[in-house]
Amino acid sequence: MKHTDQIIDNTKSTVFKNYNMCLRDAVEVFTKQLINDLFDENHLSENGSDTKRKFLLILERLSVENGEELWSNFQSSFVSIRKKLDLDAEAANRNDPAAKSLEEVYLAYPGFYAIAVYRLSHKLLQLEIPILPRMMSEFAHSTTGTDIHPGAEIGESFFIDHATGIVIGETTVIKNNVQIFQGVTLGGIQVKKSLAFTKRHPTIEDNVVIYANATILGGDVVIGANSVIGANVCVTESIPINSVVTVQKENNIFQKRI
Repeated sequence: MKHTDQIIDNTKSTVFKNYNMCLRDAVEVFTKQLINDLFDENHLSENGSDTKRKFLLILERLSVENGEELWSNFQSSFVSIRKKLDLDAEAANRNDPAAKSLEEVYLAYPGFYAIAVYRLSHKLLQLEIPILPRMMSEFAHSTTGTDIHPGAEIGESFFIDHATGIVIGETTVIKNNVQIFQGVTLGGIQVKKSLAFTKRHPTIEDNVVIYANATILGGDVVIGANSVIGANVCVTESIPINSVVTVQKENNIFQKRI
């Protein structure tokens, strides 16, 4: 008992900086509601004002001023974001033979959900709102297995298949009509704080397909338009347009002894 009392006394005498960890839960609820508002007019009419209230409360707890103005600017981007997301959904439906309908893409594809959260969080980052964009992207990461930094620049008709294990770094640039499969990493060669304001991640040009578990590293690396990066490939240098990159190895197949 005395030992327990001593621990409590020591805790009381130690002063820690306070962090609003419960904001993680608030941001998760806000993000889900925001997505529902974006795609469901009935949900928007019933919950739109509450979504705004949640947004303003989160900004207040992050000590961000001008919440009303920021919400107005954010809200004005919803139509353009929705148009981009419709193109993303159409790309998934067009390219995935397993897709039976657009509705299935909207309701059941984790890659599309990750892209939706990315496009919203990217806009918040452009509005220079701190922390919230990263919290939204980390919610999407935990939900879909896809880690897209809100600072990445991603063009139209973007398709992520299967989603799990994908990493897209902060300074990645992805142009239009790009397809990415599970396990792909678009990362940096080095992790140093001194590189914080340097382009550390690759550029992917139009109409590129990157298959499962491929790794592309480096801020100077450009994958040329219309190229195909095969499964399990590791790329650390630029690839010309219209290229196909594969791993040079053969499977060793032999008969087992009975």
